[in-house]
Order: sequence, then structure tokens, then C-alpha cells
Amino acid sequence: MVSVNYNDLEMAMDFASGGDLIGARAYVCRKTGKIYWESDDAFEEVPADVGDDNLYAEVPDKRDLDLGKSLVMDFVLEFLPGQYETVQSIFRRRGAYSRFKDFLNKNGLLEAWYSFEQSATRKALVEWAEAEGFTVEEASRKSGF
Repeated sequence: MVSVNYNDLEMAMDFASGGDLIGARAYVCRKTGKIYWESDDAFEEVPADVGDDNLYAEVPDKRDLDLGKSLVMDFVLEFLPGQYETVQSIFRRRGAYSRFKDFLNKNGLLEAWYSFEQSATRKALVEWAEAEGFTVEEASRKSGF
């Protein structure tokens, strides 16, 4: 199995999650584990065959991994079950994540949220990578970004 560095993979997911704004996508080469970054204003050449699913796996964004609002609501159910409706109302308007973090900070749960989110992100990315045939390495190395 080809290995991919977790930190690089997480950065690629974050990059891909901003895709709507800049057409960002990231791909992992199935042969080497190298990550390629692609956007409307690309700063790196990507192989011409980067769209071939047999050769490259497109890195999912946070929505693809269900790490958006549903993760927030899972957190609320676990840590603030009595505030479920309040948090739902926060997410009915623009700027929800900023207001949600302010709400958590006022309730002393901002660090708990970051820990919860990081744990869920790690689990989802590792599961995705393994399903795509990669092994995830934890050793720190120079990022491809």
C-alpha cells in the first residue's frame, strides 16, 4: 500500500474545502502518495492525467466527509443537549461558525469543540484514505503544499 502523510492530507482537505471560492481541488497519486494541488489560479503544475480516478484519488472536502453542521450538532448533543435549538437557530443565518464559536467560548467549551472536531477529522480522513487504498503515516515530513 502507498502511504500518505496525515498532516499533508489534512492540509489538502482544508484546501479542497475552499474549492467553491477558488476552484480548489487536491489529488493523491495512487502510485506515489504525492499530493497535487489544483485551483483556478494554480501555482503548481499538475499532471495532465490528474482527473483519472484509477491513477489519482480526489481528496474530499469537509462536506464530503460530513464534517460540517452535522458534526456541530453531534457536539451539541453530547456537550450541550439543552442548547440544541439555540445552536440550530445560530446556523440559520450567515456567519454561523463564528457565532457558534463565540457561543462555545461563552460556555467554556471552545477547546472541547476544537478537540472534538480534530478527532472527527482525523477519523474521517484516515477512513477515507484506507478506503482508497492508502496507509496514513503520522511521521512529520515536509509538506507538499
